[in-house]
Amino acid sequence: MTAPGRRTPDLAEPITVPGPTADWRRVRADLERHGTAVLCARQDDWRPEGTGTRLRALLGHDWQRFQELTHPRVRTRFAASRLLLKSAAAAALGVPPESVELGYGLTGRPFLRGYDGVHISLSHTDDLLLVGLATDGAIGVDAERADRVLYGSGLVRQMCTPYEARRIEAMPLAERNPALLRLWTLKEAYTKAVGLGLLLRFTDFGFSPDRTPTDVLRPDGTPGTVGAWAFHTLSYAGRYTLGVAVGDAGFGRTADPAAATALDPGIVDALLAAVGEEERGAARPAPG
Repeated sequence: MTAPGRRTPDLAEPITVPGPTADWRRVRADLERHGTAVLCARQDDWRPEGTGTRLRALLGHDWQRFQELTHPRVRTRFAASRLLLKSAAAAALGVPPESVELGYGLTGRPFLRGYDGVHISLSHTDDLLLVGLATDGAIGVDAERADRVLYGSGLVRQMCTPYEARRIEAMPLAERNPALLRLWTLKEAYTKAVGLGLLLRFTDFGFSPDRTPTDVLRPDGTPGTVGAWAFHTLSYAGRYTLGVAVGDAGFGRTADPAAATALDPGIVDALLAAVGEEERGAARPAPG
């Protein structure tokens, strides 16, 4: 059941982005049609060239953090993921990538400084970079290798609710690990979307592991959210399992993603005029 007045967010197939010179029209089209866009890229295709002035301009406030990283592979992945994320956001906003600045919440969740019309999320595994954009509400994405073995490692007790564990154990053996992978990516995506990260324990909420998830479930399997979220599990390149969580803020789709957070100049002028009139009135002597 979907809550009255709310639309269940849909999702297009992931967009492969081969590098900074990619055609970004598909990204804008997906945002306009679906309110979401999911982008996949190879890290090597976004490997920065050098560490000079151009890279510093593109990384912006992330430059200092990049400089503090010492492991070459970590530095490369950090820079490549930020370049992809900022380029994707720039395409949605219609601005140059170097003008996009990232901020981070207390749990590390990234956001766009100065714009609240586009929500972003980032994930990576091996050579895959994954970016999620949304204009309807919050978004979280996660990626894992499809051949990663989770079942049998004790993770069922550590990451599953009692309801999820019962449903997984009732499945044929060959289906248990893929189901656990889907749950893992969905839980990672949801905690990113709500901005809680590791503060929200995986055993405190769950999904239906044996069918398409529609709601967040309580540990006993009863619905915890109705209509406020849409969840998707996707396969990419036959090698990766992707999880996407999209929240519906209830305010409808952002008409202009590039609209800055700052107040409209006309509203500011009207407010200043009203304040000035109030101050002039207060300066007048009381009647009589």
